Amino acid sequence: MAKKSSKPATSSLQNASQQTKKTTQLDELITDNDNTALTTNQGLKINDNQNSLKAGERGATLLEDFILREKITHFDHERIPERIVHARGSAAHGYFQVYKNLEQYTAAKFLTDTSAKTPVFVRFSTVAGERGSTDLARDARGFAVKFYTDEGNFDLVGNNIPVFFIQDAIKFPDLVHSVKPEPHHGMPQAASAHDTFWDFISLMPESMHMVLWVMSDRGIPRSLRMMEGFGIHTFRLVNKEGKAHFVKFHWKPLLGVHSVAWDEATKISGKDSDFHRRDLWEAIESGAYPEWELGLQIIPEEDEYKFDFDLLDPTKLIPEELVPVQIVGKMTLNRNPDNFFAETEQVAFHPGHVVPGIDFSNDPLLQGRLFSYTDTQLSRLGSANFHELPINRPINTVHNNQRDGHMRHQIVKGQVSYEPNTLGGGCPYQSMWKDGGFVSFNERVDGQKIRARSKSFVDHYSQAKLFFNSQSEPEKKHITNAIIFELSKVQTSSIRERVVSLLNYVDKELAKNVGKKLGVAPAKLEQPNQSIPADADAASLQSKEKNPNPATSAALSMANTVKNTIKTRKIAFMLDNGVDAKIANALKAKLEKEGGVVEIVATSMAPVTADDQSVFTPQHSLTSTASVCFDALYIAAGKKSVENLLTMPESIEFVNEAYKHCKAIAFGKDTQSLFDKTNIAAKKHDDPAVIQETDKDYADKFIKAITNHRVWELEDARNNPA
Repeated sequence: MAKKSSKPATSSLQNASQQTKKTTQLDELITDNDNTALTTNQGLKINDNQNSLKAGERGATLLEDFILREKITHFDHERIPERIVHARGSAAHGYFQVYKNLEQYTAAKFLTDTSAKTPVFVRFSTVAGERGSTDLARDARGFAVKFYTDEGNFDLVGNNIPVFFIQDAIKFPDLVHSVKPEPHHGMPQAASAHDTFWDFISLMPESMHMVLWVMSDRGIPRSLRMMEGFGIHTFRLVNKEGKAHFVKFHWKPLLGVHSVAWDEATKISGKDSDFHRRDLWEAIESGAYPEWELGLQIIPEEDEYKFDFDLLDPTKLIPEELVPVQIVGKMTLNRNPDNFFAETEQVAFHPGHVVPGIDFSNDPLLQGRLFSYTDTQLSRLGSANFHELPINRPINTVHNNQRDGHMRHQIVKGQVSYEPNTLGGGCPYQSMWKDGGFVSFNERVDGQKIRARSKSFVDHYSQAKLFFNSQSEPEKKHITNAIIFELSKVQTSSIRERVVSLLNYVDKELAKNVGKKLGVAPAKLEQPNQSIPADADAASLQSKEKNPNPATSAALSMANTVKNTIKTRKIAFMLDNGVDAKIANALKAKLEKEGGVVEIVATSMAPVTADDQSVFTPQHSLTSTASVCFDALYIAAGKKSVENLLTMPESIEFVNEAYKHCKAIAFGKDTQSLFDKTNIAAKKHDDPAVIQETDKDYADKFIKAITNHRVWELEDARNNPA
C-alpha cells in the first residue's frame, strides 16, 4: 500500500493561479514598441532623436550628450564576442611607404620620411553579416588599416565606399538595427533585402547616395584586392607650424576595381562562401602581393566653404574633378596572419587613434565614432587593456600611469602611478608639440548648445544624381536590377512606394524602371522633416565663388578602372584525357608569364593523360567547382579530350554560365563539337571575348579579353536569344 504524501495537495485552481501569475510576470518583461513615446533608458522622453548635441550647427559634438552616449553605449554592448558590425573579416600584414615628403601638410613622420617602411595590418570585412556569413553578400566592405608608426598607432578605419548612409552618429544604432536580421524571427542573414532596412531608408533621404553605391557593382567586389578604400570623413593634416588642411583619404588598388555579377555572387556563395578570404590568402601565399596606392584630396582651410556641399557631411564625396587625388605612397600586403583569432579577430581599430600631424573635423558621424569605438572594444575584448594584445600593441614604448585592470599584460616597475610626481623623477613627462607631443588643432569653437543639423547638410540628391549619371549603361542596369531585387523582397507595399518616390528625385528613368517592375508609380512625396530649425543661420556657409558638382565624374565608374593586367586572374583550363599537351602548355606558359593563374578542371580528380603521355593534375572536377569561381575559361585543344568532356553535361553548363556572365572564353583546336552544343553557337553578333584558336594571335586576344575583365556591354546580347 502506497504511503500518503506529507505535502499538501495543490488544487487545479491554485495551479492555474500560479501559472497566471507567472504569465503576468513574463508579460511585464515583454515591451510592445507600438504607440509609445520615445524615451531614454531612464524613461526620459526624447525631443530630438535625429541630431547629437553640438556646439553650434557645425560644431563639435559635446561629451555632455548623455542621450547619444546612452544610445551608442547600449548599441556597442549588444553583441559578444563578435563585432556588432564588420564581424565577417579577413586580414593581412604588410607595410606602407610614402613616395614624397609631405611635411608642407603634416607633421606625421610616416608621411614625411620616404625611407621608412611603416608596418601595417589591414582588415577587410562585410558590414551586416555575422562571422559565419558569406563573403559575397551585397554589402559595403570595411577597409581598416592600422599603421604601426614610430609615434604610435594610426588607424584609418574606412570602407570601400567613400560616403555613408547617415549624417549623424546618433542614427547609427538605428541604421544597423534596420539592416540586421529582423528581431522577431532572425532573418535574413547578411542581406538588406527586407522590410526593416528599406523602411528605415525610405524615411531617411540622406541615405540615397550611399544606397546607390551599395546597389551598384561596388557592393559585390570580385576580390578584396580589387576594391578601393576610403576614409569617408574629412580629416585634418597639420604641419609643424600648426597650419592645417582638410583631407580625404583614398586607397587605389593597382589591380583596378572589379566586380562580379549578382547572379554570379549568389552562386559563389553556394560553391565557396569563403571566396574573398581564400582569394586574399592564396594571393599572398603565392607571392602575388596585393598593392594599393594612398591618395589624398587636400583642401586648404580657407576653401572650406567653396563647394556646393559641406565638407563635414559624410554622405558627400569630393569629386576628383574639383579636387584631384594626389598619389603619395603605396601599401603592400605580404604576410598572412599566423593565427586568425589572435590577429584578425582581436585587432581593435579606432578612428581616434591618430598621431601628431593628423586631426579630426567636426563631422558629426566621426565625432560619434570617436566615442563608440573605445566603448565597443571594452565590451568585445572584455578589458580596458585590449591595447596590450600583441596585434594592437604599438611598436614604440608605452609610458603612462594607467594600472591594473582585467588581463593586464604590462609589468611596470616602481612605486609611482600618478602624475605629476617627484618620486619617479617626474616621469613620464608631457611632450611639447616640437618634441612629438600631440596637440589638438587650435580651432575656434563658438556656438549655441543645440540639437540641430546645418542647412548645408540638407541636399540629399545632387550627389546621388552625380553617382548614377557617372555610371556606364551596364552599371546603371545593374543598379536598377539590384534595387528591383531588393524591393521585391519587401512585403510592405507602402515602403516600396516611398523608396520609388525617393528614386524619382535621383533619376526619373531609374524610378520609372524600378516602379514598373514593382507596380508602383513614382509620384513625388513630400520630403520628411530634416530637423533643421527655421531660424538656423547658414550665412557663414555661403561663398561668392562656389565650385559646383560636375555633371559626371569618371572616377565613379568602374568602366574607367585599370584594365591592363591579368595578374592573379584565375583562368580555368577545361580538359581531359587526350588533351593536346603542346598547345595547352604553350598557352598556359604565356598566361602565367603575364601573371595569370591557371587551374585545371577535368571530368574527375584523377590524373589526366595527354596525347604525348604527359600528365596534367586537376585542381578541380566539373562536379566540385563552377565557372563562377574563375575569371576566364579555355576549352583545351584535343579531339579526344573534348569527347570525354561531352560525356558530362556539366561541361556545357560550365561554358554557358561563363558566357552568361560576360567572361573571356577561348576555344582550342578540335573543340567545334563542344562549341556547337553551347549557347554561343546560336549567337550572330561579334564578341571580342569569344576567341577561337583559328583566330590570328588568339593568345594575345584572349589575354586582352581577360584584362578587360568583362564585356558588360554585351550582357543583353549574350543572354537574349539570337
